[in-house]
Amino acid sequence: MATISSLNGNHKDGVFRPTTNFSPSLWGNIFSYSALNNQVSEKNIEEIETLKKEVKHMIVSIQSDTAEKIQLIDTLERLGISYHFEEEIEDQISKLFNLNVINEEYDLYNVALYFRLFRQHGYPISPDHFNQFKDNNGKFKETLLKDVKGMLNLYEAAQVREHGDEILEEALIFTKAHLEKIAPKLSSSIIKKQVTHALMQSLHRGIPRAEAHFNISIYEEYESRNDKLLRLAKLDYNLLQVLHKKELSELTQWWKDLDLASKLSYVRDRMVECFFWTVGVYFEPQYSRARIMLAKCVAIISVIDDTYDSFGTLDELEVFTEVVDRWDVSEIDRLPTYMKTVYSTLLDLFKEYDIEVKKQDISFNGVYYVKEAMKEIVRSYYIEAQWFIKGKSPPFEEYLSNALITGTYYLLAPASLLGMKSASKASFDWMMNKPKILVASALIGRVIDDVATYKIEKEKGQLVTGIECYMKEHNLTVEEASAQLTEIAENAWKDLNKECIKPTSMPVEILKPIVNLTRLIDVVYKNNEDGYSNPKNNVKSVIEALLVNPINM
Repeated sequence: MATISSLNGNHKDGVFRPTTNFSPSLWGNIFSYSALNNQVSEKNIEEIETLKKEVKHMIVSIQSDTAEKIQLIDTLERLGISYHFEEEIEDQISKLFNLNVINEEYDLYNVALYFRLFRQHGYPISPDHFNQFKDNNGKFKETLLKDVKGMLNLYEAAQVREHGDEILEEALIFTKAHLEKIAPKLSSSIIKKQVTHALMQSLHRGIPRAEAHFNISIYEEYESRNDKLLRLAKLDYNLLQVLHKKELSELTQWWKDLDLASKLSYVRDRMVECFFWTVGVYFEPQYSRARIMLAKCVAIISVIDDTYDSFGTLDELEVFTEVVDRWDVSEIDRLPTYMKTVYSTLLDLFKEYDIEVKKQDISFNGVYYVKEAMKEIVRSYYIEAQWFIKGKSPPFEEYLSNALITGTYYLLAPASLLGMKSASKASFDWMMNKPKILVASALIGRVIDDVATYKIEKEKGQLVTGIECYMKEHNLTVEEASAQLTEIAENAWKDLNKECIKPTSMPVEILKPIVNLTRLIDVVYKNNEDGYSNPKNNVKSVIEALLVNPINM
């Protein structure tokens, strides 16, 4: 999301206001109504339940071949259906880890697969297992270059590296360089597609639903595929898509009723993209109400961001900041007309949250926490506005500590817990204290956004950007500053990976939204493009796959 206003603007009623040129929504009315064929759905649900029983039996019945078992688990996760078998998979991964099966494995493909899955499931596996693939000079063996599938698995394994995993740093450089070189020459269409996709989007940093969509299409081409797994994956994907469309239809109506896009000409009309963000955070059916609540939070913070970024004067923003901090409807008359619309929408949304949480009989009402996070981000938006309008370029550390807040994840992470039945007071307290994993996520979001949006912001005349502050302080070129900020993000990924290793401070269910929020940054800002402000670039095709087009059966 954007940060600080541009210099380009116009004078209306003697008041200078920046101009905006955000593109209109790409989606028209296609999500306004979601037709649900109940007969088809019921029939599919019955078949899904039958297939789930068969797959559950497959997971627990493979006794002798541990490599076959780990490959089955990997397939279930890639196809996006592992959430049906979480207990069974966790039980099997735990047994395989405790049996030290990786010690008996000498095949690069399997060692890398064991390693990645153990790490992703929170098990503290050492990267020393990859030393067997090095020669006497401490370099990876040249013979590995012939094993394309093994190299691809090693590349994916390197994505879960932590600080100090030097061998994985070497593995990443080694595999990436080789895979980039051979990708165009590969004869097999399946492995060529897999390598090309992985180089563009690694599995660990991808959005689970988008990766499932890609992997279903790949698995269908396998001669050795299990047709029951494929059938279950396709049915389940399409059934979930129906649920997501229904949720989006409800949100589209809410957004249309608010009519903010026409009342506030400066805001980005991005309800569909807001909902896509929440599907990236959690796609499973039990989080349906949580998705809707979070999507509304994303939408309202986008409106507030645009108010500070693209329209408000400093005097207006000062009053708006005070009024939000007081959180009292009686303060509304202090605001200009357009801000009254924003403020009343904000207060109404949080009243709705209170009602929704009580209605769902959720054990702990965390609305107060999200309200405090909302106040914090508004205060930080005002600090940014002051920097820009007064022409102050702060030291990078000062810029960053404020920008981590305006990056929105300190708000969206606790907001993601609102509709979760398992979210406790302890989990909200933990989230509000900005644990290391959340700081890492916010840092990745902030610096990747800054790198991706620098050129556009510069063209708009924006003076205070993260890259600008960093360049000045360290006397660097744009390219050098971008490279160093990207390295900061890479180090933050290592922190995030480390924080997911057992014993963790919170259950996986509480950690997963933070990890998925981070993955969204990797997807939405791919190739230094801002896929939120300009969805055509990175996000349109992903949204079409996730929310528009069902998979052909």
